[in-house]
Amino acid sequence: MKLFRLHKKQQLPISLEEAWAFFSTPKNLNEITPPDMSFNILSGADEPTYTGQIIRYKIAPVAGIPMNWVTEITYCEPGHYFIDEQRFGPYSFWHHQHRFTPNDKGVMMEDILHYGLPMGWLGRLVAGSFVRNKVEHIFEYRFKKLENIFGQSPALTQV
Repeated sequence: MKLFRLHKKQQLPISLEEAWAFFSTPKNLNEITPPDMSFNILSGADEPTYTGQIIRYKIAPVAGIPMNWVTEITYCEPGHYFIDEQRFGPYSFWHHQHRFTPNDKGVMMEDILHYGLPMGWLGRLVAGSFVRNKVEHIFEYRFKKLENIFGQSPALTQV
């Protein structure tokens, strides 16, 4: 299986406590997900992020066609990082690290995503660039939305 990697960083002008409170609240994912995804949390988002948490979503990433997505928080170190992994959904593999590092300008938030597409080389041929563009779109939207919510940092960085 071929894995794709996306690595994004964003400097946020807020404290680690503020960053953790926002990002460890699963319901906030609705606010930073593009509307064209028709993202809807079905269950599992009533508590702050914890290891073992199962969250069920309904998404419609392509032509408004709805699909189920289930993720599990497989690791969580409060105030530092958490990892969500797909248990059921559109990818053959999904491993998403969310890291938070305090610095003199606030918090460096880092997303490290590894994902794989179903159907091997055929899936990559048919949907590879489409999926890559869609994933990039999601993170670009998130970057701008977080700027609107928290403001721009003097050393704002996107990798």
